[in-house]
Amino acid sequence: MGSRASTLLRDEEIEEIKKETGFSNPQSLDFQKIPELAINPLGDRIINAFFPVGEDQVNFRGFMQTLAHFRPIEDNEKSKNAAVSEPLNSRTNKLLFAFRLYDLDRDDKISRDELLQVLRMMVGVNISDDQLGSIADRTIQEADTNGDNSISFTEFIKVLEKVDVEQKMSIRFLH
Repeated sequence: MGSRASTLLRDEEIEEIKKETGFSNPQSLDFQKIPELAINPLGDRIINAFFPVGEDQVNFRGFMQTLAHFRPIEDNEKSKNAAVSEPLNSRTNKLLFAFRLYDLDRDDKISRDELLQVLRMMVGVNISDDQLGSIADRTIQEADTNGDNSISFTEFIKVLEKVDVEQKMSIRFLH
C-alpha cells in the first residue's frame, strides 16, 4: 500500500506555490462553475492549457500556475521589481497564454490555418467560410510586420497594445 503522506503537499511546497501564483490560500475550483469559462467559445482550449502536452492529468502546481494567469493584477503587483521574476498574471504572461490558444501547433507563430480554426471555434457556423477566410487574411495582413504570412508573439503584442488584457483576462476568485 502506498503512503498517504506521499500524495500530500508539504508546507514548503504550498508556500512556494503561493509565492509563484499569488494565491493566498489553496482554493477549490470547478471548471464548470467558472461562468467566464463556461460561456467562452474557447473554453475547451483554455481547459486543455492546464494539461502538459501529451498528458491527461495535471498536478496541483501546474494547475495553480495556469490558473494564476487569470488572477487580476493588484496595484501592488504593477510596480516592477527587477529582483523578482514577472508574475504569471502580468500583462506579458496573459498575452503569452492567449497567444498559445491560437498557436495550435506550438511553433511560436499563428498561421492563417490556425487563425481560421480558432475563428471557427469562436463563431461556429454563424459566418461563412469565405467570410472567415477574409477575416483571417485581413488579420494576418494587419498584424504581420515581417512579411512571413503569420503572427509572431511580438506582432501579437503590438496588435493588442491598446486592449485592456489585464481586465479581459481576469477572473475574480472568492476567498
